[in-house]
Amino acid sequence: MPESMTTYRILTLSPIAAAGLQRFPPARYTIGNAVEHPEGILVRSRDLHEMTIPQSVRAIARAGAGTNNIPVAEMSRRGVPVFNAPGANAHAVKELVLTALLLAARNIVPALRFVAKLDTSAPDLDERVEDGKKSFAGVELPGRTLGIVGLGAIGSLVADTAIRLGMKVIGFDPEITVDAAWRLPSTVRKAHSIEELLRQAEFVTLHVPLLDVTRNLIDARRLSLMRPDASLLNFARAAIVDEEAVVAALRARRLKYYLCDFPSARFAGEPGVVALPHLGASTEEAEQNCAIMAIDQLREFLEHGTIANAVNFPSVEMPRESPWRVAIANANVPNMLGQISTAMAHAGLNIHNMVNKSRGETAYTLVDVDTPVDDALVEALARIDGVLSVRAIPAVQDD
Repeated sequence: MPESMTTYRILTLSPIAAAGLQRFPPARYTIGNAVEHPEGILVRSRDLHEMTIPQSVRAIARAGAGTNNIPVAEMSRRGVPVFNAPGANAHAVKELVLTALLLAARNIVPALRFVAKLDTSAPDLDERVEDGKKSFAGVELPGRTLGIVGLGAIGSLVADTAIRLGMKVIGFDPEITVDAAWRLPSTVRKAHSIEELLRQAEFVTLHVPLLDVTRNLIDARRLSLMRPDASLLNFARAAIVDEEAVVAALRARRLKYYLCDFPSARFAGEPGVVALPHLGASTEEAEQNCAIMAIDQLREFLEHGTIANAVNFPSVEMPRESPWRVAIANANVPNMLGQISTAMAHAGLNIHNMVNKSRGETAYTLVDVDTPVDDALVEALARIDGVLSVRAIPAVQDD
């Protein structure tokens, strides 16, 4: 078929906001939950670890921030980028964190439980309310200290909101990016360790991804450093916090509240736990923003080979200067570019433009050439030891 009519098949494994799906040009994309031989997969919370991912898949896009439901390591070995949508749900999560702060500060949840048990037909109802409310006296947020672990898109928004409410903010993030540092309000005080932050904060909120180094980041030892009147908020990932240690700290009254977005059987009957049903990104706006970001990134990769916000690939962008482009994912080892260039020279192709970047053990190369790319060259490149995936990307007409 003509190059401008190249079509792509997208398998959707979760409900995706219509505002995002509408960004796929219908003439060039087939989309659905039963699509066979897909080039792309769109997913939200569906767990893909037990799924056999078709060999036709070129990329996976998660309409959300976390990718622990996707076998990222396996996809890296196959040369398949995994995209996410960092920051697209930041405002939604920020607002939920603010809600949790207020719930904890004003003891709202136990107060609601108290009211739910009242006999509203009792003649002494007013007296019981007046007597009972004394148990739920709270604190005001201005002047209180909020500790934020993780100062990315969400953490920096939470910091800004807390400061506007008059709170003092102390933050810890050894991996903070330059962009995140620019976004961070200047009044945020830097902690040199998590331990320093935990000792000082009356409220602690967690905004880090789930990695090997962050699993059980808040354990019994670190909980013991917190003030006994402190509240811990976790709207990042459940496994960042040791649930057993949290329950023990609450029962020993070394922690006042644990507010999270992750219901667990371990928390059943624990009055100090406020667990919400994964509401972090459950707003119409967040679902739309995540879908739009994920789909735009998936389209850019499929149609032009460019990469933005992949969790396992470097970011690569190269303005298209030729109708003929080749995208190559390979192991980050010496002489790869030399072998790629040699294979193209043997095919009689002149390299018009090239960019190569690496991230850890993975490298990615885009090459624009002056003449069409045939299957023989793609096969020759695929035979190079260390090449993970190769594809020729024909030019696509603008929509």
